[in-house]
Amino acid sequence: MRKTARENAFKLVFEGLFHEPDELLSSENLQELKKEEDKKFFDDIMQAFHQHKDELREKIEANLKNFSYDRLFKIDLAIVYVALTEILYCETPKAVAINEALELAKTYSTPKSHKFINGLISAIIK
Repeated sequence: MRKTARENAFKLVFEGLFHEPDELLSSENLQELKKEEDKKFFDDIMQAFHQHKDELREKIEANLKNFSYDRLFKIDLAIVYVALTEILYCETPKAVAINEALELAKTYSTPKSHKFINGLISAIIK
């Protein structure tokens, strides 16, 4: 299921904010994914993220208002990274990626985070 693939990508990106990529165990995430298309979707997100991480960071930093990148809540940052990766590099429709990002925020982040995430993603993809 793409939702599971996306959620696993989010978890791995979040973990990557604290550890070097070679320390991450992506195979554990793949075990939950049953369909090949879901594994491919997960791989596509992760490859695009790692390939464009610096560019994504620049876009995020350029669109922060009265806030520094280093002070961002890491869960929110991981959600934004995954959503932007999907929109910009994986051809996921904007509305779908944003909606899924907001669902992740409601599950894993603070009650107000979904508004911040929505605003930041929207500002970047304009």
